[in-house]
Amino acid sequence: MADYSSCSTENRSLFTPCAACKFLRRRCLEDCLLKPYFPPNEPMKFIVAHKIFGASNIIKLLQELPATQRADAVKSLVYEANARMRDPIYGSAGVISHLHDQMTKLQAQVALTQAHISNLQSQNANLMTLVPKQQSLSDHYYPFQDSTPLSHDDDTDIWHLGETTWESFWS
Repeated sequence: MADYSSCSTENRSLFTPCAACKFLRRRCLEDCLLKPYFPPNEPMKFIVAHKIFGASNIIKLLQELPATQRADAVKSLVYEANARMRDPIYGSAGVISHLHDQMTKLQAQVALTQAHISNLQSQNANLMTLVPKQQSLSDHYYPFQDSTPLSHDDDTDIWHLGETTWESFWS
């Protein structure tokens, strides 16, 4: 155990304990294993992890891991602890299962929508093949239509469009 008798009270007052040591009501040392992962401004992070896993298990886990993997392990522990608080039976597996079910339903919906789009595209293609046929049918049924456009001048008499058109129809 460290001897703090030689430290001045001024140095001790500047040092704030990590959230873990504050919650556990113990002295936080400079080389505290939990200090980098449970800062004093995030006490709930440790409280939740402690409630599910316990302080000694968290410390043992972190001691067994290389320093480069500890931050990710703490994030994972806190996530799993939060998931266990919300769903004590399934934890994060329940979240994963729910998201997997949701993804499966959405994939089925996408497949149905794509099939519907494909169906509409084929219907549109079929209709487009009929359009030129209807154009040729209109030429057959209306042979007397004049292909020259009408002008909208004031001198145009709509009722006398051209005697040749009507004469060919009646003869």
